[in-house]
Amino acid sequence: MIILGVDPGSVVVGYAIIKKERGQEQCLKVIDFGCIITDKLSTTGERLKKIYKEITKLIEKHKPNVMSIESVFFFKNLKTVMPVSQTKGVILLAAEEKKLPVCEFTPLQMKMAIAGYGRAEKKQIQQMIKKTIDIDNFDLTKNNRKKDDAFDALGVAICAAIKSY
Repeated sequence: MIILGVDPGSVVVGYAIIKKERGQEQCLKVIDFGCIITDKLSTTGERLKKIYKEITKLIEKHKPNVMSIESVFFFKNLKTVMPVSQTKGVILLAAEEKKLPVCEFTPLQMKMAIAGYGRAEKKQIQQMIKKTIDIDNFDLTKNNRKKDDAFDALGVAICAAIKSY
């Protein structure tokens, strides 16, 4: 099973492609991960178009069996929730056009699945992800793999693998 994990953002979208070997719960292999980065000075339409195109390319290239996406469930700032919701919309559109099933996980669910603690901090999550799957062969400076968004995408992809979608 190939899983595309996505962490939607208005300017930066994290993505991860992992493979779960059939019948082997602990055998997860990272195929690729990183970020789609848009120019924050671009118009909303331009940013959404780029994100849509890049997600579509990832789906066409890796042919995932499922997309796992982080849910937009709570924001303190209305200025943030609307652009992220728009981004999530074009990501879901790309999945629907390719007939790709989608599962969603809240940040709390992802933290519980990865670290066993819903209030784990980003650094804790990243350390647990590094212990869960082997990313040593990846250049963490390439394609902005150090960004939190890329690790969040790995986290939601792992959630789908654990839930056996």
